[in-house]
Amino acid sequence: MFMEDEPPRRRRSPWGVIALVLLSGLAMMRNGSNIDDGPPQPTAASAVKVTPDQLPAEAPQVPLGMRMLDHSSVQRIRIPSISVDAPVMTVGLDAQGWIDAPPAEDNNLAGWYLNGISPGQQGSAVLVGHVDNARGPAVFYGLGSVRKGSRIEVERYDGRTAVFEVYGVEVFAKDSFPGSRVYGDTGHAELRVITCGGGYSKAKGYDGNVVVFARMVEAR
Repeated sequence: MFMEDEPPRRRRSPWGVIALVLLSGLAMMRNGSNIDDGPPQPTAASAVKVTPDQLPAEAPQVPLGMRMLDHSSVQRIRIPSISVDAPVMTVGLDAQGWIDAPPAEDNNLAGWYLNGISPGQQGSAVLVGHVDNARGPAVFYGLGSVRKGSRIEVERYDGRTAVFEVYGVEVFAKDSFPGSRVYGDTGHAELRVITCGGGYSKAKGYDGNVVVFARMVEAR
C-alpha cells in the first residue's frame, strides 16, 4: 500500500535485518521471464574503492554547508541515466520477519523499508525493486549499467528531494553478502539501490544482488 500521509517517526533498524532478507533471496526472486541476455551486470571499473577501515575512498565530496535531512517517507525515485521514474511504496516485515518486496506483478515500483533510514538522513537508506517479472524487465532491470557520477533523485513526502551521486556499482553473491560494507554508516547521507543480479538458474533464481552506492550531494 502506498503512504498517503507522513507516518510517525520510526526507530532505525539494524542493517542485519536487511542483509538477512537479501541473503535469503526472498525479497527479489526472478519470476521466470523469458529474457535471453539477462540484465546488464556491473563492470570491474564500477567497483567501490574502500580504505582499510572500509570507508569509500572515491565517494563524492559533500557541498560545503549542505545539511542532512530529517526523517520522511519516500514517494518516488528517478535515475535518469537508465530511464527509471518510479513510485516508491513502503514495505515492512512479513510473517517470517523478512522485509517484504514490492508486488512482483507491478514492473515499475520500488520499495523502501519503513523502519530504515530515510534517504537524506545520516546513514545508508535502502531502496529495493525487482529486476524482472513474468512479463519481462522490471523497474531496476538496468541497474547494473549505472555509471559512476550518475545522479539519483529521491522525492520524499515532506516535499524535499534528496539528490545522490553514484560512486560505485557492484554485484555480490547472496551467500556472502557484505552487510557491514553495504549498510555501514559512513557519517554521511548515503543511498543503496538493490536488485537481483549475477548468475541465474530456474531452480534457485539469481545468485547475487546488484548494489548501487551513492552519496547525497544536493537537497532541494
